Amino acid sequence: MTNTATDFIPRPKETHDHILILDFGSQVTQLIARRLRESGVYCEIWPFNDASRARVEAFHPRGIILSGGPCSVLDKDSPHAPDFIYEMGIPLLGICYGQQTMVQQLGGIVEAGDSREFGRAYVDVLDDQSPLLSGPWAKGAHEQVWMSHGDHVAHLPADFHVIGKSDGAPYAMIANEEKQFYGVQFHPEVVHTPHGRELYRNFTHNICGCKGDWTMKAFREEQIEKIRAQVGKGKVICGLSGGVDSSVTAILLHEAIGDQLTCIYVDTGLMRAGESDQVVQLFREHYNIPLIHEEAEDLFLGELEGVTDPETKRKIIGKLFIDVFDKCAKEVGDAEFLAQGTLYPDVIESVSFTGGPSVTIKSHHNVGGLPEKMNLKLVEPMRELFKDEVRALGRELGMPEDFIRRHPFPGPGLAIRIPGEITREKIEILRKADTIYIEEIKNAGLYDAIWQAFAVLLPVKTVGVMGDDRTYDYVCALRAVTSTDGMTADYYHFDHEFLGRVSTRIINEVRGINRVTYDITSKPPGTIEWE
Repeated sequence: MTNTATDFIPRPKETHDHILILDFGSQVTQLIARRLRESGVYCEIWPFNDASRARVEAFHPRGIILSGGPCSVLDKDSPHAPDFIYEMGIPLLGICYGQQTMVQQLGGIVEAGDSREFGRAYVDVLDDQSPLLSGPWAKGAHEQVWMSHGDHVAHLPADFHVIGKSDGAPYAMIANEEKQFYGVQFHPEVVHTPHGRELYRNFTHNICGCKGDWTMKAFREEQIEKIRAQVGKGKVICGLSGGVDSSVTAILLHEAIGDQLTCIYVDTGLMRAGESDQVVQLFREHYNIPLIHEEAEDLFLGELEGVTDPETKRKIIGKLFIDVFDKCAKEVGDAEFLAQGTLYPDVIESVSFTGGPSVTIKSHHNVGGLPEKMNLKLVEPMRELFKDEVRALGRELGMPEDFIRRHPFPGPGLAIRIPGEITREKIEILRKADTIYIEEIKNAGLYDAIWQAFAVLLPVKTVGVMGDDRTYDYVCALRAVTSTDGMTADYYHFDHEFLGRVSTRIINEVRGINRVTYDITSKPPGTIEWE
């Protein structure tokens, strides 16, 4: 099964305005979409070379944004926007590389800079007539921005003029008001441009005329209609992982089609303390959704016995999950559809901006996988949502707040938080330590300030002293990060008093651990999970 970034994405009703983002490979292109969605504007990200004229016209965008990217427009065969977009009478906004390719394609000149400009800078706003410049971007403003470029615009195309400049970028903001073409050399989407959200809103609302009426309430109503139209009277099975994405998917489906839905929860024995009981209780008792709870701990732990390589662990767990899920699905009988909690970042990251495999960030099991074996049609109602939007939809559906706010949890579960061999003893030790850690984070009122927090049981033992006895027990590492999307992350800066309190509790209450460390690695260079 081969999917492109926008295959099977259920479009919102045509009553909503659309903005198209053409991606040139920037690592922060997703943030552009998030900023637009926050203003109630529906948008999609397409690889720049996946935008034919017919496809763009069928999408009916009110405006097009050209993203940043890692290339230089001066390189041979560098990517550029489709020429036809400059002839469609649609407002355009170029961001960094997007500005440079716009300038070059329209007859301006881009040159390699003597020095590159990366990091914080300040733009002086020069114009008081442009609709791009209102609110904090009014004439005379001295706005902090984030620059990331080596090349620079040297000469503007005809009918363009400068509307903002910085010390290192005399063409930091440019405009052709007649054609409604705009470009900025900086990145408004990142947090280091504090008023970047307002700049995007000026473009989408003031220039493109978007109403900003794409809400989770509207999304819920429209998706229910689409699910019913797609499924008809067919049976749907949905795999539950215990996480937010699959749970919101299941509850939305149940609201749409009732008992035509059966959920399958494969209990691998690798979940956090009490998690399986919470899932079963929520779906069977609270929502009364038909649920198959397959207890497969012995099978999974048996196959993982003696395995230490992390990639091998993942492959074993993935294969077993598919086999067990397939067996349970056959018990349902006559199912036609498989529902998955695939999100928009999963779709975007599974397709490179050049279309080639070498620069694909990562592949996801949700984007093609199970259906090939099971011969089922896909239902993916979350496929156009970001993580924060899924949580908002969960609230719209009335899900318990504690469940909606849960930190992300990896598909292989605790298996990738136990480097080395996995045993029942190690799993139980890790569960207890992790429970104490999360309890203390919640008691300190820090849970919602942290993207993800968890404990790791290391495959080493150290000597310790407890009372009059020497111990030789495991080391526990604690991990907590802040992030907006999980693509980059920084470690959370706990105070030492908090860390000391957690360490004392774990060592005193968890038999088998005598030393606690805290991981202060950011992503990159590290990853959030340890394996």
